[in-house]
Amino acid sequence: MARRLPVPERPVVVVTGASAGVGRAVVRRFARDGARIGLIARGRDGLEAAAREVEEAGGQALVLPLDVSDAAALEDGASRVEEAFGPINVWINAAFAGMLAPFLEMTAEDYRRVTDVTYHGQVNGTRAALHRMMPRGGGSIVLVGSALAYRGIPLQSAYCGAKHAIQGFQDSIRAELDHAGSDIHVAMVQLPGVNTPQFEWIRTTMPNRPKPASPPYQPEVAARAIHYAAHHRRKSLWVALPSAKAILGDRLASPLLDRYLGATGFKGQQGEQPVPEGRRDNLWEPLSGDHGAHGRFDGQARSHSLWLELSTRPHLTASLCGAAGAFAASLLLRKTRR
Repeated sequence: MARRLPVPERPVVVVTGASAGVGRAVVRRFARDGARIGLIARGRDGLEAAAREVEEAGGQALVLPLDVSDAAALEDGASRVEEAFGPINVWINAAFAGMLAPFLEMTAEDYRRVTDVTYHGQVNGTRAALHRMMPRGGGSIVLVGSALAYRGIPLQSAYCGAKHAIQGFQDSIRAELDHAGSDIHVAMVQLPGVNTPQFEWIRTTMPNRPKPASPPYQPEVAARAIHYAAHHRRKSLWVALPSAKAILGDRLASPLLDRYLGATGFKGQQGEQPVPEGRRDNLWEPLSGDHGAHGRFDGQARSHSLWLELSTRPHLTASLCGAAGAFAASLLLRKTRR
């Protein structure tokens, strides 16, 4: 069983991407602990709404409308959190930007923007956290990854490249912390498709509305996994069976997946309805309003992940394996008696 980290009952937490989607669900989960939370995102409307939810749940919140691609702004934000609440115990890197388009239809500027937010945003957040955690010798940092950190798909080359980079970044940072004899923990959570507002605001050049490639999970499932990773010494946590299938499938049959996804990945990431005329995206500027945690796929999104339950509750796994073994033995015994 993963060893539990010494995180206080009411920790000081920083969440990037806190205004909506997975980040918003993570904020709500930590608010249930009465945490003191620094909320980082670009959109003030969503941040203010998240802050109200934190305070209603018994926690405290500090609104920090910052762009994670700005390293200096994140350093300043981290300092403001510690001035308000004390030493940061947990840092969650959940912010990202996305674009659905063939590689050659993306401008260099848009490609760099996705990379700056999705990859450099996590690098900048980790740097700001480590600057404060290293002198104290402890803390927990969670990198929010994806199955796409191991298996790229068409139309998302910038996002997939950024998630791949985060996976290599984690390996390097963990090795350096081990060399330094530090007790700081850096985990990475590999998400499946999640029902968030991202499909309404990612930039796209495709004719139809973006959608998840497979039935998504609710953001609360992702939030539970991230909360667990922040409190337990696990390097990587695969959140659901689709994550495991993508990662393991790529290891076993990567060239076959290239051809399969080339045939299915374009249509599979678009719905039946065309992109509305005048649709706005949030690649360069945040959209106004509070968009919450959920997207438009509540009707098909999964609220539970058996894979996650088995991954985080080894006693349950052992019990199920024991029950399966006993059942198989009873069947074998019946056959031998006939």
